[in-house]
Amino acid sequence: MTGGSKRRPTSFDVAERAGVSQPTVSRALSGSPAIAEATRRKVIEAAEALGYFVDERAARLRRGSTGTLAVVVICREGDSASSINPFAYALLGSVCVAASERGFETLVSFQARAQDFFGHYQEQGRADGLVVIGTTTNAAAWEHFRGIESEGRKVAYWGSPFDELDWVRSDNRAAGRLAVEHLLAAGYRRPCFLGALNTPQVQFTERYEGYAEAMRAAGLEPCLAPTVNAATREEEGRRAARRLIERGEDIDAVFAACDAMALGAIEAFAAADLSVPHAVGVMGFDDLVAGRFSRPPLTTIAPDPAEAGGALVEAVLDEGEAARRRVPVRLIARGSTLRSG
Repeated sequence: MTGGSKRRPTSFDVAERAGVSQPTVSRALSGSPAIAEATRRKVIEAAEALGYFVDERAARLRRGSTGTLAVVVICREGDSASSINPFAYALLGSVCVAASERGFETLVSFQARAQDFFGHYQEQGRADGLVVIGTTTNAAAWEHFRGIESEGRKVAYWGSPFDELDWVRSDNRAAGRLAVEHLLAAGYRRPCFLGALNTPQVQFTERYEGYAEAMRAAGLEPCLAPTVNAATREEEGRRAARRLIERGEDIDAVFAACDAMALGAIEAFAAADLSVPHAVGVMGFDDLVAGRFSRPPLTTIAPDPAEAGGALVEAVLDEGEAARRRVPVRLIARGSTLRSG
């Protein structure tokens, strides 16, 4: 030893202290039933006294598993950490928790630029599978991850714009139906959907389809307030609401494709002296924390991040698990649609 550095103990040191062979140490610490319990205790006590820990990663690799699940969060190029959809963070945390409950660590990467795209963790022996989540606005990233699909790879996607991939999604059509049922029950008669269709954001289209189905079932004609690309979802919602106001559209409520758009719409209605919820009701989708503290608090439809995270981990790790799965949603009614509140 030089410079006062301390050598790490090895399994041979444990064997010497316990008075057994090195193979016995390996078998005892791996839980082999061939080792007597008294011998196992003696080995464990020797290992603890020396500060010896099993290299679990090496042990897993010998068993053909890395014990790691890779997670890629797709972002928009130029996004700061604070501008990423908070639901993505909630979903990421839920994936990490679900993986941990299965005994897996997680390797997390945020990817936005084409030169940084990477998904071959399984081929490199760095992970047993891959979960991809994030915004559909980064079309180049989704094309990259679509291209790495191959036989034997374990990948599951949240937010995928491509139906052929192994996706997990919210029950978006049910969300659209819930929105209409809630707004009509609250006394609104002309609710309009605010969002973009025929875009990579398949989830928005599905929410509109559920909305339109419920409107027609109630004998009402669907209404669409289309959004166009802007720097943020809030600005998209703000501009779409302004157009509704300027055109004098005969509507009394909006169901926005996401909470961020709904918050932008609330700002636009307030600027035009249209009170929410009395003159116009507003609701969204996602249950962002910001919506709980807006004025008025935002009615929303919420997917369950914990169930979504668990479903993604199951889709990757469980052989034969249904790869395409819908996560249930629930309505959270708040002040933005409660006229009596």
